[in-house]
Amino acid sequence: MRGRLLVVGALNIDLVVAANALPGPGETVVGDDLQRHGGGKGGNSAVAAARAGADVRYIGAVGNDEFGSTSLEELRAEGIDVADVAGKEGCATGAAVIVVDRAGENQIAVAAGANAAVTADDVRKAVERADGWPGCVLVSTEISMLAVITAVEEATARGWRCVLNPAPVVPGILDLLRLAPIITPNRGELKDLSRLLGHTDDSSVEEMAAFVSGHTGSAVVVTLGADGVLVCDTAGITTKIAAGKARQVVDTTGAGDTFNGVFAAALAAGQDIKTAAERGVAAATLSVEAAGARTSMPNVAAIDALIADQGAQRAGRA
Repeated sequence: MRGRLLVVGALNIDLVVAANALPGPGETVVGDDLQRHGGGKGGNSAVAAARAGADVRYIGAVGNDEFGSTSLEELRAEGIDVADVAGKEGCATGAAVIVVDRAGENQIAVAAGANAAVTADDVRKAVERADGWPGCVLVSTEISMLAVITAVEEATARGWRCVLNPAPVVPGILDLLRLAPIITPNRGELKDLSRLLGHTDDSSVEEMAAFVSGHTGSAVVVTLGADGVLVCDTAGITTKIAAGKARQVVDTTGAGDTFNGVFAAALAAGQDIKTAAERGVAAATLSVEAAGARTSMPNVAAIDALIADQGAQRAGRA
């Protein structure tokens, strides 16, 4: 079954420098060359979902510039419907400047550009066009807060399954948690959310996830990088899903976006949260094996093959 996923989020151009080490405060590092890739959490997640077999519609904004045209061409090439991407006069297309070290770790600075100009009306019109269509809506917070709020509220009002990736944790996000979206923070974002909700103890990831889930009334899925993910259900029961071992780690940029796109695509296709998380983890494992957020995002066959191989390895150890 092909899932139908509506993605609301940021679309950027990534400018990447590969260097021996990440710069410290006031330090300059020199890399070999400048690489340009498609990026933005929304755009990356949309591409990951499309390659994983979902039908995807994208809601966002670009500037009327060369980067904007290139960004839309790249999404169309993946089979993504971009009819609801707004062109914003007087705004540059969003851009990220990324430094990646030899271990694949990164530092990222983002210029929001047109992403900050996405309006509630932009989202509302797009949702109306999609009425009755999606199996799931994936929302990330690199766009204007009004657009984020509208997306989650509209999805909830229509009874659509909603995944909120709180990256970053922005002011006003607590008001959205009462709508009970599935949230997918990383470890740091989970800590920020739990503190905003009044939990100040130095707790484990499991305890913080259960605390946040108790407030939202929905599942919390915490991405843990090379350690996989932690799924906390509405009863506060946590399950860890280990990440597979990548053949090589070249660039971790976009691994979280890959997880979110594939996770939401699986939910849109009717999978349960644990199964969807397993597919997202497998896809994220494969995604770090080449430079650029999207370059090695896997297709559905590669995801299936890795999951089958991991299952065979577990059976062999039993």
